[in-house]
Amino acid sequence: MLTARNLTKNYSNLQVLKGVDVTVNKGEIVTIVGSSGAGKSTLLHLLGTLDTPTSGEVFLHQENITRLKGKALADFRNRHIGFIFQFHHLLPEFSAIENVCIPGYIRGHKKAEVKERAIFLLETLGLKDRLDHRPNQLSGGEQQRVAVARALINNPEVVMADEPTGNLDSHNARELHQLFFSLRDQFGQTFIIVTHNEELAPLSDRQLVMKDGRIV
Repeated sequence: MLTARNLTKNYSNLQVLKGVDVTVNKGEIVTIVGSSGAGKSTLLHLLGTLDTPTSGEVFLHQENITRLKGKALADFRNRHIGFIFQFHHLLPEFSAIENVCIPGYIRGHKKAEVKERAIFLLETLGLKDRLDHRPNQLSGGEQQRVAVARALINNPEVVMADEPTGNLDSHNARELHQLFFSLRDQFGQTFIIVTHNEELAPLSDRQLVMKDGRIV
């Protein structure tokens, strides 16, 4: 489903990625692990089109997404890729349901349909009684579940998660990883997860171990 070929990334004279090849199949949960500075987040950002490679290509369903620019790239990302970050990046002035709806409104779906799906996702994620709560009224685990719902609102084919359990305690971290498997089974979602969590990473379908800018 998603394929990367010979990805490199340079920042001035520093080469962060040194020719990385990746293939991820539909419905897989893949973790990317390795020490700090190995290139994990850089690789995730290239796969998710948040950054551009110095060289190499990324394909999603045979479409070369590294060639997309500007509005075409933004539209593609909005339709096909969801993102979850260590810091939830929820907008503090909006409620949980409003935060979840925003990507759906950007895509141009009817507001009633977006809100209906947002309610469904939040209820699926155990937040039925938190729809109108703002982020500062939610626990860390609840905020991350809102971020998961937001990532899923446009039914993306792949969800990219960068250290999603980094700010959670061990109980909430285990719950979130189990949630990813439940969502994969329920919705057929594909997950690519960067993590330092040595307990939870082996629970994925496959681990990609990075060292010095390469997959080893």
